[in-house]
Amino acid sequence: MNWITTLPMFISFTETAFIAFILVMLFGADKIPEIAKGLGKGLRGIRSATDEIKQEVVKSVSGPGTDIKELSNDFKTKGNHIKKELEEFSGPVKRRS
Repeated sequence: MNWITTLPMFISFTETAFIAFILVMLFGADKIPEIAKGLGKGLRGIRSATDEIKQEVVKSVSGPGTDIKELSNDFKTKGNHIKKELEEFSGPVKRRS
């Protein structure tokens, strides 16, 4: 799953139609396919670059005796421990409503 599909969609149909209308008014109907093609190429380039970086990170981390799931679980448990300590520390400091 990539980061674009995980973002929530906040643009309604009328907002999308308004943006399309503005684009047609600014650039003209004949330039919009060229702009979309350029944006598509740019997004594909960004996606392939991030995939390559992700693969390199996984290769460097996953050496002999290293398990990605084990590392992820270790980070989660340490993060939960730190969160618990911060909540205990900030308990007396919080304002009472």
